[in-house]
Amino acid sequence: MAKGGGGGDREGGALKTALVVAGGLVLAWLTVETAFKPFLDGIRGSIARSDPNRDPDDAPAANPSSSPEEGDEAKPSSD
Repeated sequence: MAKGGGGGDREGGALKTALVVAGGLVLAWLTVETAFKPFLDGIRGSIARSDPNRDPDDAPAANPSSSPEEGDEAKPSSD
């Protein structure tokens, strides 16, 4: 008989295809995790140490050369 004659073969083929795709995705994920492990560990460590309550975009940029420090306010010069 020609291929496709029975309806049950098609459902089995879909299941096999789904399993192959899922296995491929798992293999790809493990490959990426293994290949970039040092880089990803550094990122995960940075995220773990970060403060979720502080947004670095909201903080003003501190320029130490232009901002006066405490006690360095306008003092009269002794000329």
